[in-house]
Amino acid sequence: MLKSLVTIGCLALLSGTATAQHPTDTAVKITVNWTAERNPLKTTPTLQVVVNPLLRRGAPIHDAAFANLERLGADYVRFVPWHPYPRLAVAELEPPTKDKTSWDFSLIDPLTIDFLNATEGHDRILNFSTIPAWMYHAKTPVTVPTDPDRVYWDYTQGKQLRDLTCRELAGYYSRLIRWYTQGGFTDELGVRHESGYHYKIPYWEVFNEIDVEHQPTPEQYTASYDAIVGELHQIDPAMKFVGLALAFPERNPEMMEYFLDHRNHKSGIPLDMISYHFYASPTKEQTPDNWQYSFFDQADKFLVAVRYIENIRKRLSPETRTTLDEVGSILPTDWHPDTPNDPGPSIPAIYWNASGALYAYIYLETAKLGIDIVGESQLVGFPSQFPSVTMLDWTTGAPNARFEVLRLLHDHLRADATLVETKLIAKNMDALAFEDVGGHHLLLVNKRNRTLKAELPEEFDGGTSWTVDPSHSTAKPEQLHGRQQTLGPFSVTIADARRQH
Repeated sequence: MLKSLVTIGCLALLSGTATAQHPTDTAVKITVNWTAERNPLKTTPTLQVVVNPLLRRGAPIHDAAFANLERLGADYVRFVPWHPYPRLAVAELEPPTKDKTSWDFSLIDPLTIDFLNATEGHDRILNFSTIPAWMYHAKTPVTVPTDPDRVYWDYTQGKQLRDLTCRELAGYYSRLIRWYTQGGFTDELGVRHESGYHYKIPYWEVFNEIDVEHQPTPEQYTASYDAIVGELHQIDPAMKFVGLALAFPERNPEMMEYFLDHRNHKSGIPLDMISYHFYASPTKEQTPDNWQYSFFDQADKFLVAVRYIENIRKRLSPETRTTLDEVGSILPTDWHPDTPNDPGPSIPAIYWNASGALYAYIYLETAKLGIDIVGESQLVGFPSQFPSVTMLDWTTGAPNARFEVLRLLHDHLRADATLVETKLIAKNMDALAFEDVGGHHLLLVNKRNRTLKAELPEEFDGGTSWTVDPSHSTAKPEQLHGRQQTLGPFSVTIADARRQH
């Protein structure tokens, strides 16, 4: 799920917490043209929930995790039962025989139902990304651990489906969908399995990081997508679909070109949305003071890819929307599969702010491009499961700065807002003005691990700000005094102009 396992697998983190000493920065002047033509703010901030043992009922932070998810109230939350825990992700672990099938939702249902209940009333994206291993020709036998909580990285073997028509594949997903939306299904032997569930699933995403998992060609993936979507669309004509979920979108222009060309799909197959991912990752030599450059330099390269992909999308399928449904950062110490439960070195507290500022920066810049959804990754990580990607403390369930930045954006960016022309000359911070029925607002992101100063437009003097930074674990209203404002290291701030009377 989390990209570049091979790339970061051999790295180690050299941690540190000291803040570099810099000369006093001149205040960055931010100019806003409130009378200029503007575009609607259409970009939804959200997150993904990846299935792992800490989200199971009875786990120490289960209740806190789902309570935080429910209180946030985000739309388009992505739910991904994933291959490192096959018994929590695959509902049919053995192929059917003439005598029996292996359908079993006993471990999967509690996780899925808790997610569906926590996101009730909101659009959500489900992605049971892991295809049963027996559907592939594989050289290496797949032996699923009996312990459902044991991480197992070798489940996704093979590149060639045993049924090239994709009917077997589509049948699996058809039955899975029916289990949660139609009260149950009839299996391959004609036996009825009753669930009693009638949930609404607005969006279904077809697979995850296909350029890493099974690595299908554009033709193979499109054939699988068409087969699954064709089946699911008949079950629920209102359901919409997400395709691709690329780990390395910049490496796969041919996949984008092929998939977004309607001529390569069966008649009537919708292309509702595409998805792709980004994680910044430092090298083993880098310290927190290096992250202030490497994280945002990598983000800028990703934004180049976003602009390129947008040109492909607009040319071939302009009605298709886009979700960046995994955005975050990964520290090199996360990946050590031979000793997965080793907690490794402690993660410096400033990291969570740096990663939160990175997400806010990508949100800000992709909002300018009209990207529809930007999803932070992920609700819960822990040692053996990418601890640096977590948004909650894996021992207490308390939100960290990454979660609080998402909450700040979610709570202050309204559906009726418009983007306003914003100018500043600076590489160390970013800003975006927006207006809604509540007035004028500014989103400010400090990209540096030091205090910076910003000169705001006059109307913000006497206004109100909400900030997440090392001194503000949660965003609370504070009055703005004067036009020059101080931004703490890696701060994310939303400022409201004073109300006009």
